[in-house]
Amino acid sequence: MKKKFRKRIAEDIPTLVYFYATWCVPCKLMRPIVEQVAGELGTAISSIEIDVEIKKGIVKRYKIKGVPTLILFKSGTALWRHTGVMPVEDIRIAIKEHL
Repeated sequence: MKKKFRKRIAEDIPTLVYFYATWCVPCKLMRPIVEQVAGELGTAISSIEIDVEIKKGIVKRYKIKGVPTLILFKSGTALWRHTGVMPVEDIRIAIKEHL
């Protein structure tokens, strides 16, 4: 997964990475919001979900201290990051600034 993950975030198309945990109630609230934004933006972005309990190496590398965390990558660089629940419109605005 690490190689696949690095390849995805290195693409020219922005990649929204959603870090979550299955036991996290706020993560359950964020999942449909993230899916909605990814669906609305279609091919303008790609998205990945990372379970912090399973992909601990990736979590450590990007210093994920809380969930849910969203990071927008493009060409391997983190362009934007947010931890916690966030309204759908705020996510749209943040992502569109980097398209």
